[in-house]
Amino acid sequence: MIMLTVSDYLAQPVVSPDVSIRYGDHPDQFGDLYLPAQVHPAPVVMMIHGGCWQAAYPLTPLGECCAALRARGYAVWNLEYRRLGNGGGWPSTFLDVAAGADHLRVLAEHYPLDLNRVVVVGHSAGGHLALWLATRPKLPPTSPLYIPHPLPVHGVVALAAVADLRRGVTATACGTACLELIDNEESRCAEASPHARLPLDIPHYHLVGGDDPIVPASYVAAFVDAARQAGDLAHLTIVPKCGHFELTTPHSQAWQTVVQTIDKACSLNRS
Repeated sequence: MIMLTVSDYLAQPVVSPDVSIRYGDHPDQFGDLYLPAQVHPAPVVMMIHGGCWQAAYPLTPLGECCAALRARGYAVWNLEYRRLGNGGGWPSTFLDVAAGADHLRVLAEHYPLDLNRVVVVGHSAGGHLALWLATRPKLPPTSPLYIPHPLPVHGVVALAAVADLRRGVTATACGTACLELIDNEESRCAEASPHARLPLDIPHYHLVGGDDPIVPASYVAAFVDAARQAGDLAHLTIVPKCGHFELTTPHSQAWQTVVQTIDKACSLNRS
């Protein structure tokens, strides 16, 4: 069985958004907005791409995913952010993702977005950031990552998420980038690693390929077990005959499982 590779992922078709919108002054502080045809407020998927938080990996390969979700009636906010190598890391990457999420309030003044149904979907390192967003209400005001009145999210769908930064160093292909993200200060895991911030206090849904060589299913399962022990409503689906990038490929067999999970997280309960 041949799995999709990094090269396959980067070669995904470019699907232009309806509009690109800046949420800050840095070149990578922007998001691509995909809007469905209906005029009534649409549920929102905030999409966060992965790539081990490295500048070499942009948001572009998720364009086809965003278009597929738009066709299902979602408004999709595909977020770019500063990454390692272009000004990202501690605390910039976190502050960018937080600001990008909160910018949905501004977007809702101009576009029909239902902010009572916001689901964050993140892939790989983006899954880490999606889960981290759910922890923002519990950040102490003394934290450099703290921003008051964060936008509430309805749920998180984490696709092969690097959810435990400490274990991610040895258990995932992101390796030392897990600590480079926090300037190699392990003490910052308390504010930056979803595993250290359990419970998240919102439903989170985890999908991982049974044959994922980058973020192994056993690593994701260990996080879900810890989340359940902490009292969270945490769901795990191990997708058979699936690697790392099939989860973000609308033409893959895994994609139907992904969209069904997003529907469930957004309480749409579609077939």
